[in-house]
Amino acid sequence: MKLLQGQVVAAYGRQYAVEIGGETFSCVRRGKKNDVVVGDIVDVAAGVIESIASRASLLYRSDAYREKRIAANLTQVIFVLAGVPTFSEELLNCCLIAAEDQGLKSLILLNKADMLEPTREALKSLDLYERLGYPVLVLSAKQDVTPLVSRLDGETSVFVGQSGMGKSTLINALIPEASRETGEISSALDSGRHTTTHARLFHLSGNSHIVDSPGLQEFGLHHLGQERVAHAFVEFRPYLGHCRFRNCRHLEEPGCAVTSAFESGKIDKRRIEIYRRLAARFHLPKYRKGLSDR
Repeated sequence: MKLLQGQVVAAYGRQYAVEIGGETFSCVRRGKKNDVVVGDIVDVAAGVIESIASRASLLYRSDAYREKRIAANLTQVIFVLAGVPTFSEELLNCCLIAAEDQGLKSLILLNKADMLEPTREALKSLDLYERLGYPVLVLSAKQDVTPLVSRLDGETSVFVGQSGMGKSTLINALIPEASRETGEISSALDSGRHTTTHARLFHLSGNSHIVDSPGLQEFGLHHLGQERVAHAFVEFRPYLGHCRFRNCRHLEEPGCAVTSAFESGKIDKRRIEIYRRLAARFHLPKYRKGLSDR
């Protein structure tokens, strides 16, 4: 039976929309496997996905019990936030860590720039990330998305972020035929309503593609482990490997080079506090003096 190669552009449970030669077909995975994700390049025969090509990248989140794949073969993660509703700085950091781990570009997009005072307050918080080298782009999806277009050229980007930040509005402004549903903000709950229920890949041009993903409230990093999380903090890297103990967790150990850098003002307090909260979730064995002494 002839195999045809295509790309997964949407996933609905165990049903997948696969684009082959400009047409889209509904397909299923061979057997009971549930390992296909939007962005995958797959081989299909008679509506059945027989195999998945090697991935250049895979963005996913996990806790101790399960994982949720977001998209594959990405080159860029665009974290969409706004002054309203209030954005989660920990969620932003988790997404940046996941992008760093996969070697992906990161862009922080501050939407709803027409809301002047909330935007000014958000920019104060985001100044830290600009100093770390993460670009911050400010715009209003309802007014003008032109500044974003050049950042998308030649990239396969995924929009991630909390509900209500305007991801679907951005998609609709960039690709009107996408017709993504948008939702209202609850001022009482300071949150948005979920409107995107599944990831979907759109083609902006022949070499520029966008994945819209459901709104996030958390982004677990259980699959990375403490060492990979620490390495994903870009400002930690000059100090990793220079601690007194090889098994240093950068929490409470003596002779920790990361802690020393923080105490001398080279690492921001907000970042090290977020790292320590994340590291504590890995249930690491408590440091014992004398183990793995350098």
